[in-house]
Amino acid sequence: MSQPIDAATDQAPPFEERWTLLEGWGRTPRSAAWLREATDDAVVDALCSQGPRPVLARGLGRSYGDAALAAGGIVLDMTSRQPVVTLDQHRGVAVVDAGTSLAHLAASVLPHGWFLPVTPGTKHVTVGGAIAADVHGKNHHRDGSFGGYVERLWLATPEGIVELAPPDERFWATVGGMGLTGVILRAAVRLIPVESRFVLDREVATSSLDETIEVLADDSSVRYSVAWLDATATGARLGRGLVSFADHAPADALPASLAHDPLRLPRERTLPAPPDRIPSGLLSVPTIRAFNELWYQRGRRRPETALVDLRSYFYPLDAVNGWNRLYGPRGFVQYQVVVPNDAVSVIRRILTDLVEHGHPSFLSVLKRFGPAGNGWLSFPTAGWTLALDLPARRSDLETLLVRLDALVLEAGGRVYLAKDGRLRPESARAMYTRIDDFQALRARLGVRGVISSDLARRLHLD
Repeated sequence: MSQPIDAATDQAPPFEERWTLLEGWGRTPRSAAWLREATDDAVVDALCSQGPRPVLARGLGRSYGDAALAAGGIVLDMTSRQPVVTLDQHRGVAVVDAGTSLAHLAASVLPHGWFLPVTPGTKHVTVGGAIAADVHGKNHHRDGSFGGYVERLWLATPEGIVELAPPDERFWATVGGMGLTGVILRAAVRLIPVESRFVLDREVATSSLDETIEVLADDSSVRYSVAWLDATATGARLGRGLVSFADHAPADALPASLAHDPLRLPRERTLPAPPDRIPSGLLSVPTIRAFNELWYQRGRRRPETALVDLRSYFYPLDAVNGWNRLYGPRGFVQYQVVVPNDAVSVIRRILTDLVEHGHPSFLSVLKRFGPAGNGWLSFPTAGWTLALDLPARRSDLETLLVRLDALVLEAGGRVYLAKDGRLRPESARAMYTRIDDFQALRARLGVRGVISSDLARRLHLD
C-alpha cells in the first residue's frame, strides 16, 4: 500500500518573480534571469506564454557549470514545490515531487528500511535534477545510473503534461537530457532495501596509479567502490591513493549501542560556510599539496575496515556548508571525464599535465563505470571516470583543458555535461553522438525555442 510519509521540509518560502543573478556551483559561470515559483500552474503558464524568453527548471543549483542557468529567461525554482514523498512499502517505490532533494527522500524512506538506489557525492540535488543529469554514484560498475531506477515520470511541455515510462524514446531523451525536453514534475523511483544507516567500508592505500587501477578493478563483489587520488604526487607516486570498497551494513554487524535503532538518522551537524569573499581562496598549490599528504597518511593509518554512517560515506563535503567558497570569488572548474577501459594512459596524461602546469586538484576521484545506460545524452559509459576540482585562478587552465578534451575525445571518451561550463560545441557533438536525434525530438515535443539554458546555447543543442 502506498502512503504519504513525512520528513523535515526543504521547501523554499513563497516569493514573487524576481530578477536574480544565478551561478553554477563552481561559481565561474553566472547569469541573471527571472526566478519564478514552480507550481504546476506556473510551469504550464511559463511554457505556454514565455514569449521570446527561454524557460528552464532549476533545482538546488549543484550543477557546477551553466546547465541550470538561462540568461535573460524564466528560471523555475523547483524547490518552491511541496516535497511530498509517497512510499509503496511493499514494492519499495517512492513517488516524489521533482523539487524534492535527495536528502529529503533519503530521510523519508530510510526509517522504513529503504535507501536511494544511486546517489551522487552530494545529497543537495533534487530528484528532477538527478534524472536530468542521470547522476551516477560509487555503484555504477554494478548498478548503473539513477535513470535506470525511474519507473515513470511526469513531464510538462507546451503541449501539456505527459506521463512517460521506458521504453518511450521521450523518456530516455529526458533521462540525462539536462532539463531540455520539458519540466519534470514528479517521478516514481525504485529504492533498495537496507537494514541500517551504516556501510562497512574497507580502505586500501595504493602507491601508484597502476596499483590504484589494479585494486579498484577488483570490485565485482561489492556494491560501492571509489578511489581518492593524490593529484599532487609525481613520478613513481603519480596516482597513488586510497581505494574504498563498501556495502550496506546488516543490522547484526552493529555494536550493541547502535543495534537498538539501526535506521535512525541522528541530527546532522555541519560546519559553517567559509567567508563569502576570500580574495584568493584558501586552496593554493601549497595548501592542496599539504592537505593531500595529510589525507593520504590518515588513510594509511586508518583501520582497514570501518563502520561508517551513510552521510559521512556518501556526502563528506556536505559537512561544510558552502564549501565551494573555499576557492574564492574566481571559483573552480570540476573537470570530469570518462575514457574506455583500455585508455588508462589518458588518465595518466591528465594527472601528469595538470601537475606539470601548476594546476593541482584539491579533490580527485577515480571510479569504474559499468555499461552505458539508455539515456541519449547520459554521461556514463563503460570505462574509467576521473573527476578533478581545479581552482580557476589562471587563464592558461582553459587552454590546457581544451588539449585534454582532445585526448579524451581521441580515446573515445566524453566530458560530463552536468559538471561542464566550458566545453566547445564541436567536441560535445563528437562525444555525444545522439545530439541530432535529441534536437529532432525537442522539435517534436514543441520545446525548441521554449526551453533552453546557457549550456544548450553554448553547445548548440537548441
